[in-house]
Amino acid sequence: MNRPNLLLIVIDTLRADHLGCYGYARNTSPNIDALAQQGVVCENLFAPGIPTQPAFTTIFTGQHPITHQIVSHGGEKQLAPDAPWLPELLQKAGYTTCAADNLAHIKPWFLRGFEFYVDPSFRVATRINVDCETLNARALPWLKAHAHEPFFLFVHYWDPHTPYLPPVRLRDLFYDGDPFDPTNTSLQPLDHQPLGDLWRSTWFKTLARDYVKVHQVHGAHGVHEPHEPMNLEITDAAYIVAMYDSAIRYVDEAIGQLLHALEETGVADDTLVVVTADHGESLTEHDIYFEHHGLYECTVRVPLIARWTNGGLTGGQRVQPWLQQSDLAPTILNAVGAKVPAEMEGKNLLPHLRHVSRFTLHDVIIAEECTWQAKWSIRKGNYKLIVARGPDLHNMPPRELYDLENDPQELINLYDEKRHVAEALEVELEAWIQQQLKRTGQTTDPLLAQGITLGKRWREQGGKL
Repeated sequence: MNRPNLLLIVIDTLRADHLGCYGYARNTSPNIDALAQQGVVCENLFAPGIPTQPAFTTIFTGQHPITHQIVSHGGEKQLAPDAPWLPELLQKAGYTTCAADNLAHIKPWFLRGFEFYVDPSFRVATRINVDCETLNARALPWLKAHAHEPFFLFVHYWDPHTPYLPPVRLRDLFYDGDPFDPTNTSLQPLDHQPLGDLWRSTWFKTLARDYVKVHQVHGAHGVHEPHEPMNLEITDAAYIVAMYDSAIRYVDEAIGQLLHALEETGVADDTLVVVTADHGESLTEHDIYFEHHGLYECTVRVPLIARWTNGGLTGGQRVQPWLQQSDLAPTILNAVGAKVPAEMEGKNLLPHLRHVSRFTLHDVIIAEECTWQAKWSIRKGNYKLIVARGPDLHNMPPRELYDLENDPQELINLYDEKRHVAEALEVELEAWIQQQLKRTGQTTDPLLAQGITLGKRWREQGGKL
């Protein structure tokens, strides 16, 4: 079997349950869904570290955050220069490597191993607002130019990330209500959210201005009245969720263009395509409005779709066992026949993706966050325990226990009712942390040693950013 070309697509802030191939009712993802029907869908991929920088570092190192020690977004900790790094290993294996990404302007290790690094985000005022059309304008010509040499192309799309500003042409796809209804109070909790001021002072105004441009807004007495956008206040949380879904549809169009380019160049069957996300998003769940902190399923469960026609990753089959982002790098290295460094902790998923194996890969999933708040979680069997290392932004208790089989939305905290279950999980979690600290030569839990980043700045500035 020939070595495949590699196309790794990571969509920032994409929760699995807002894609059609994961059961979502809205038609947000026709191209991704078509890819899922042709390839393999993994039902349970988890991010062991959120948000963006910890997650991407895990994807490329094949290591848990407690090992590579990048546990927060925007922290001072640097990745060790000898940490295993997937793009470097692929480059050494003879691949031409390219990233369409913008993480390296913040953290230098994201440059490692890329012969070509394409970052058009300097064209926009806020780099997270670089859109998929701008990225594709660079990525598509590169793909067509290098399609007939062994290539690794990594594309990092940002469109579903805050502030959810899809093209105006897509904003009515999933919403037909009144975003300015004065009786709607569903956005009131934004007043105590870390990004609440930004939503109200900037992003709501942008959405309102664009809405007024293309709609006749009804006045209080049923007549059509012109409205100044500055005088309109978006009040409906469902409208913002619809914008998130429209942003997914927008990036889905861009993915369709990449997949079409593979067909045009004749390399589609010989290319391993992987579509995944760094983390999900909370869309009002657990009092977290349009952000990605909180170790709940909406944030830590992400999609994973893979297709490699000539490698047996076909047929729309679905993989049920629990997987982690640290499994992605070892799997890709196995697919190209490269040696997997012993320092990589992830598992090879290829037997599962080919449905040769159905054995459990991970009995326990342990995750952390240390950006807005510091928390650990452990998931085992039906239960997930969340343990806080410091103040909670949303007045949640320091320990939460959920039965995910009977309460998949994590609405009922069973900590008091099932204290024996929670205590056993906490003992296991703390023992694992101590074991990993000893193994990696650390003396203190990195969440405590490094401290939260954005949350600390927000508190020091009196709830402002």
